[in-house]
Amino acid sequence: MISRRNFGKAAIGAAPIAHAILSGPAWAQTPPPAGAPAGFGRGGPPPKPNSNFGGVQIGVITYSFRQGVAATDLVSILTRLGINSVEIMSNHAEALAGAPAPAGGFGGGGRGRGQMTPEQQAAAQAAQAAARAEMEKFRSTVSMDTYKGIRKQFDDAGIDLRLLCYNLNGNVKDEEIDYSFRMAQALGVKGITSSSTVTIAKRVAPIADQYKMLWGGHGHDAINDPEQFATLESYARIMSFSKNIGVNLDIGHFTAAGYDPISFIKEHHDRITNLHIKDRFRNPAGGGRGANVRWGEGQTAIKDVLLLLKKEKYGFPANIEYEYQGTDSVIEVAKCLEYCRDILIA
Repeated sequence: MISRRNFGKAAIGAAPIAHAILSGPAWAQTPPPAGAPAGFGRGGPPPKPNSNFGGVQIGVITYSFRQGVAATDLVSILTRLGINSVEIMSNHAEALAGAPAPAGGFGGGGRGRGQMTPEQQAAAQAAQAAARAEMEKFRSTVSMDTYKGIRKQFDDAGIDLRLLCYNLNGNVKDEEIDYSFRMAQALGVKGITSSSTVTIAKRVAPIADQYKMLWGGHGHDAINDPEQFATLESYARIMSFSKNIGVNLDIGHFTAAGYDPISFIKEHHDRITNLHIKDRFRNPAGGGRGANVRWGEGQTAIKDVLLLLKKEKYGFPANIEYEYQGTDSVIEVAKCLEYCRDILIA
C-alpha cells in the first residue's frame, strides 16, 4: 500500500498537471516548433490520451465529476487529464443528448424536505412528477442515432466510451430497462453497470440475454440488506440469473464490507465488467461505516489489486471513482491517476 507520504508526493506532482488542466492544454497554448507540419501546436489537434499503464487500463467514471463539471466539458477534461477510457453516467449521456434538466430544489435553503411547509412539499412533488413525465417523454422519443453521435465525440478524441452506468431503482419499469440497453447499444459500450437490487437484477437478466450484453451490479457495503449487492451470497445469486449478469466490483465498498477483493477478482474475473477504485476503512464491528479517505490512508489494497491486474492481464478496466473530500474534482482525479501510474510503471 502506498503511504500517506507518497500520496502527498503524488499530490504535489499532480499540482502542475492540474494547473495545466484548468488553464488549458499546452498543445493549444504554445507556438509550433520550426519545421512542424501544418496544424501542429496552437489550434492543432490534441495528443491522444493514454491511461493504459503497464497493460492495465485505468479509466474514470464520470460520477467523479459530479460537482462543477458540465457534461459538455467531459471530453475536453478527459483529454487534458490523458484518460482514454471512461464509464459514462446515464445522466451525463442524456444531457449530451438534449434531455430536460432535472427538477430543482424547493424552499428551506437546502435544509431538507422535512422542514418544508405543506405548500412547499406539494410544489416539490409536483415539480418532480413533471420532471419525471418530461424525462419519460424524452426517452420515448430520442433517436438512438443521437447516442451514436455522442460515441463519435469520444472516438474522435481517442477516448474509449467503455461502459454506461445506468442505475435502476425499485420503481423502474421494464420499458426503462429496455431503454437502458438500447442506449448502451447505440453508445457502443461493452457493458452496463448499475446500482440496483437483487430483485431488479432478476428482471434485467432476460433483457441482458436478449441484447447479449454484460450487466454488472455495482457493489456496496450494506451487508444486512439482502436486496443490496454487498455479500458474497448476493453476488453469487445475481450471477446465477444469467451468464450476462456480472459484477461492477467497487474495491472500496468491498473492503468496507469485510471482504478481500484479490480472491474475488481471481475467482470471478470473467464476470467483472470493471472495478471502481477508491480507498476506505473496514466497517467497525459494532456498526457504522468505514471512512472514505484519500488513497493510501485507508485499508483497501489498491496497490495489490492493480498489480494483480498487471500480472494476470485481465481485460476489464480499473476506473477511478473520486468520493473522498478533496479540492476540485479534476485536480483530485489527476492525483488518483498519478497514484495508479506510479504503481504500474515502477
